[in-house]
Amino acid sequence: MELTIKNLFKTYKNGVKALDNVSLTIPRGMYGLLGPNGAGKSTLMRTLATLQEPDSGSVTLGDIDVLKQKDEVRRRLGYLPQEFGVYPRISAQDMLSHLALLKGITNSRERKEIVSAMLQRCNLYDVRKKALTGFSGGMRQRFGIAQALLGNPQLLIVDEPTAGLDPGERNRFYNLLAEVGEQVIVILSTHIVEDVMDLCTNMAIIHEGKVLYEGEPQAAISKLSGRIWQRSIEKVELAHYEQTFRVVSNKLVGGRPFLHVYGEQPPGDGFLPSQADLEDVFFTKIRNWD
Repeated sequence: MELTIKNLFKTYKNGVKALDNVSLTIPRGMYGLLGPNGAGKSTLMRTLATLQEPDSGSVTLGDIDVLKQKDEVRRRLGYLPQEFGVYPRISAQDMLSHLALLKGITNSRERKEIVSAMLQRCNLYDVRKKALTGFSGGMRQRFGIAQALLGNPQLLIVDEPTAGLDPGERNRFYNLLAEVGEQVIVILSTHIVEDVMDLCTNMAIIHEGKVLYEGEPQAAISKLSGRIWQRSIEKVELAHYEQTFRVVSNKLVGGRPFLHVYGEQPPGDGFLPSQADLEDVFFTKIRNWD
């Protein structure tokens, strides 16, 4: 099964063009949607989750028309939005049972078994009776995935899922998503390059509502081979280098700016060849240098 998006447009009343002729083909597995804040990612995710309408275009999930057959889509959809609200005085077990009931799992014995299995799968069984208000950020995200996985969805959408998580929670979350992605379509919407590089076999870069790249992360990186150069400079030199070169990124290393610059020819001035990475791809695409 594939998710096929064709020629989606969405302009808000304030004139912001959130989606500008977006077309993507998303296969089963982990798919990264990478873009800066305000790029249009959340608008696209809400559209796919049947929460808002585009101005025009089409979306199909297999043979289902996502924009017209919303109830059919919702039966096959799991969604973890960027802002996931919870009921603080309810235990994880009771809340998940309630959400399972809303998803149509009406048999009490079956629902109990499903809830128990989902809590185990998301490593929340030991805290199943704890109120959600006492959960850490990572625990809440795992609860969000648990509710999204109820009903065995064929499409799972997660929007900025690792924001605010510590490294341990982030790794646990990655492992869970990777496991899920072996069987269903998982769309990971994020502005964090490492999330896409670590998890996704296919990706798209979106900026100002437009798709700038669609394909495999490694293929995009390979196209930058021989075009990324690096060197360390003094802080007082930074403004000069930013005016003189196409600075892709600037990181402090040992208290000094460490630059990646883009150039089809060696830029000289002490720059050495650098192995390109997905962050280089991200910034060169956004700046329309490649």
